[in-house]
Amino acid sequence: MSKKKPGSDPHAAREAERYENPIPSREFILDYLHDSIGPMTHPELCRALKLRDDESVEALRRRLIAMCRDGQLVSNRRDAFGPLDKMNLIKGKVIGHPEGFGFVKPDAGGDDLFLSSHQMRRVMDGDRVLVRVSGYDRRGRREGSIVEVVERGSTELVGRLFYESGAYFVRPENPRITQDVLIPPGDLNGAKEGQVVVAEMTTAPSRHTLPVGRIAEVLGEHLDPGMEIDIAIRNHGIPHEWPEAVLTQAAKIPDEVTEADKANRVDLRDLPFVTIDGEDARDFDDAVYCKPGLRGNRTLYVAIADVSHYVPVGTPLDQEGWRRGNSVYFPEHVVPMLPEKLSNGLCSLNPSVDRLAMVCEMKINAEGEVLDYKFFEGVIHSHARLTYTQVAQMIAQRSESDSPVRERFKSVVKHIDQLYALFQVLLAARNRRGAIDFDTTETRILFNADRKISQIVPTERTDAHRLIEECMLSANVCAANLLEKSGLPALYRVHDSPKEEKVIALREFLGELSLGLGGGGDPTPKDMQRVLAQIGDRPDKNMIQTVMLRSMNQAVYDPENIGHFGLNYEAYTHFTSPIRRYPDLLVHRAIRSLIRGKKRVAGLKRVKGAPSLTQEQIYPYNMQAMFEAGEHCSLTERRADDATREVVSWLKCEYLQEHVGDEMEGVVSAVTNFGLFVELTDIYIEGLVHITNLPQDYYNHDPSHHRLIGERTRRVFRLGDRLKVRVVRVDLDTRKIDFEMAGSRPIAEEDRPVKVSAKAKMMAEMHEEQRQRKRGRGKTGPRRGSSEKRGTEAKSGESRSSEPKGSEPKKRGDSKKTRGKRKVVKKKVAARRTKKGR
Repeated sequence: MSKKKPGSDPHAAREAERYENPIPSREFILDYLHDSIGPMTHPELCRALKLRDDESVEALRRRLIAMCRDGQLVSNRRDAFGPLDKMNLIKGKVIGHPEGFGFVKPDAGGDDLFLSSHQMRRVMDGDRVLVRVSGYDRRGRREGSIVEVVERGSTELVGRLFYESGAYFVRPENPRITQDVLIPPGDLNGAKEGQVVVAEMTTAPSRHTLPVGRIAEVLGEHLDPGMEIDIAIRNHGIPHEWPEAVLTQAAKIPDEVTEADKANRVDLRDLPFVTIDGEDARDFDDAVYCKPGLRGNRTLYVAIADVSHYVPVGTPLDQEGWRRGNSVYFPEHVVPMLPEKLSNGLCSLNPSVDRLAMVCEMKINAEGEVLDYKFFEGVIHSHARLTYTQVAQMIAQRSESDSPVRERFKSVVKHIDQLYALFQVLLAARNRRGAIDFDTTETRILFNADRKISQIVPTERTDAHRLIEECMLSANVCAANLLEKSGLPALYRVHDSPKEEKVIALREFLGELSLGLGGGGDPTPKDMQRVLAQIGDRPDKNMIQTVMLRSMNQAVYDPENIGHFGLNYEAYTHFTSPIRRYPDLLVHRAIRSLIRGKKRVAGLKRVKGAPSLTQEQIYPYNMQAMFEAGEHCSLTERRADDATREVVSWLKCEYLQEHVGDEMEGVVSAVTNFGLFVELTDIYIEGLVHITNLPQDYYNHDPSHHRLIGERTRRVFRLGDRLKVRVVRVDLDTRKIDFEMAGSRPIAEEDRPVKVSAKAKMMAEMHEEQRQRKRGRGKTGPRRGSSEKRGTEAKSGESRSSEPKGSEPKKRGDSKKTRGKRKVVKKKVAARRTKKGR
């Protein structure tokens, strides 16, 4: 029983005002159950709270159900109710897997819980659940049992309609959802077999029944041009249709900047600002201008589209911008954060028209140091819309008197020269600072008239790209510095230093290649950059860069500023792209609240006569709101990355379908315990050479050194090896590509026995032993007729497909037990070295 007495409800008066026949308040029920010796059933609570009449008993039943729905209480198997934190339950999000099992990612953090395929029958990827720890597997990982589905992740899914054995069903395109959705014949909505449709679920799945739904929308045929984008948008829940309220608000915004809008702003229309973007860009966030000064000093102006002027807080435009979080850029298709009237029109810094801007004016000395900066509201008039290609040509042809491109843009070419001179100063400062600069290859997909891939080409990163990048970095750093000085709760772009275990693994890997990483257990960005500087001409440069990149953490948005490791900044934020990123819009509002506020902060300029604005009007955010914004915007950024990656994978699979049987050269881009991922040279498409397709041998995985070692032949396949492979299978539905070896060894490599260090061998054997214990069979090797597929190994979290760019695949099996074994291995190796030294 509880220590609380039934008549001691402090909220009884409030309940009496609300209800004719009041019962104990939610707060009292929650406290009562907290103090009770255990969960209580509805009848037990009625007796304890002395509720005897039928009306009160029914009212309590409804209240308990509502409290369970709202996550305040949970019921167990005997229908007894208790507070969540007293019931040993874990709340989290379901992550499905193509093989039918899944995981629960706890809201409170910590290791995921494994869900068997039996448990996954009643839930889908994205659902929120309460689970109880039901046991542990052989590797010490927690297994979960679902107690309750708190919230469905989505009521709609996209898939193909099929008809078999007298029944219609939709098979989801999302590989993480493995249940088919049954469609009654009367709910087909005109859809035909084989078409891609959107199904709305009307009955959720259970342990014994499939979900049931109705066709809400017919998207078209499976191979229609652009269908892969429609599918990805819906698979990832990307908002893509404008609510009526948003269109209504946008329609009321004028087509051009009004004179009233230009008032109370610094007029910079005479300055020759230019925009520099890609050839196919349509929204121009930023414009730049550089003015020379005395003794090598320069003044850099970075003007950013003033989106916050047109998108007030709390309006439909603002709410939809928050929901989207960012624009999503697919190949030849964009899902914008804001309607095109703003993104491509009034907010875009188009040439030869007046535009409102938030301006950062910086005085920079000959050493690349920002001596002073000012933020202010301005109005500009872009003098030219330039492309990176044009600016790169202007820079390359500076000494040519008859340069066509310099002649064409002669009105601004001298200002481009000033920008380039400033860039060289800023680049030298960057090198002294020690920012990390990975020289990775980005690609661009070119299509033919039927929207099929005609080419996949690398994009060139020229000095024109770097020039704009350095200008934007400077403005972003000044914005972060201003926000820190002001004390306002705000979003920073933070990038944490690498985790200790990744630093240890990286140092061991580099040591094998006679490369040293300074900084001990806590290397600085400068230490990392020194390594990159050493490998500039090495043939294994790309391999080393790949390993270093995967050792890094992912940058996120957070109100707690911890600095940016990769760029080596103490404070950094995103200020320069408010048309396409919601965090930038929040930063603009913070800066405007400072410009128009009463508090004096250095680094601001306000036009005399500009009316004051209260913080509630333009920046009504506290620290908790910023934490929520950081988490949400980081999530929408990852959502966009995942969706674009899915579309690119689909297109590459479609392209390679016509090349099944062809032999091609490639480079090993990742090494796992189940095979080699190989990226084809020149077309940048990745596939798997499964371990069963490697030359006859048993292969041990050496994860520390990113290689597979043949047990009998000592043949080694390692990250960065060039291989000749044959395309054997392309699965468009799962976006998987399988290769087989077209030769028995890496290209230009002899079939060599490799001397493996004692530590590396012990680590490899330890990993292999654990994997075999999990599988319950002998060593890995070629097996005739094996039904094993790559998804089986993915259960251990070693699949690369869902990992964000710039990070290593997550190893779910890295348990405390495993880490303990690693410590033992390290001690043994250290003891052997000591003994050998003596």
